Amino acid sequence: MSIEANLANIRKEISNNISLVAVSKTKPTSDILEAYSAGQRIFGENKIQEMVSKFEELPKDIKWHMIGHLQRNKVKYMAHFVDLIHGVDSLKTLKEINKQAQKHRRTIACLLQIKIATEDTKFGIPTDEVGALLMSDEFKSLENIQIKGFMGMASFTEDLDIVKTEFDVLKALYDQLSPIHDLNTLSMGMSGDYPLAIECGSNMVRVGSAIFGTRNYN
Repeated sequence: MSIEANLANIRKEISNNISLVAVSKTKPTSDILEAYSAGQRIFGENKIQEMVSKFEELPKDIKWHMIGHLQRNKVKYMAHFVDLIHGVDSLKTLKEINKQAQKHRRTIACLLQIKIATEDTKFGIPTDEVGALLMSDEFKSLENIQIKGFMGMASFTEDLDIVKTEFDVLKALYDQLSPIHDLNTLSMGMSGDYPLAIECGSNMVRVGSAIFGTRNYN
């Protein structure tokens, strides 16, 4: 099926209040333009250099989301245009984003990545440390970032009961802290589990292979 048809099928499954991030990492600009022509405007990349290159080539009304694990020394390359940074997992990273945002006189929106999976390979802030971070004076001093909500990645398993349990943990944390900190985004779910994530309360999903097909490896 075409990219346009894949997008149409996914949009039938999700409501209008759910943001669809088309994960375009490793995909050529021609694929992104096909999705763009079908009405898609939010695209996610996991490598800053690749995202910068695509930003320079493609229409400027695209909203670019950085969805990969973030290296602090590369924040400066995307600080002038990135729309949302998903995987923020430390105060040090928040400080660097704030510093680079100040240089461009803008506020950068971020999601805190929460560790919900049991796998050691998954990054994230432990659930029992999130509230303290958001209430800390150091965090409150960062005036050029805005925490929009939380992001979490479930364990890589075919056992959907495990995945659901992990999603439920993140939803509970979000429900607890969102009224206090004015959060509005809960990003859970990828190509393999986004329907379940939506059932569990996600309002932003990151979908790559279900739109563009199998990832291209460099």
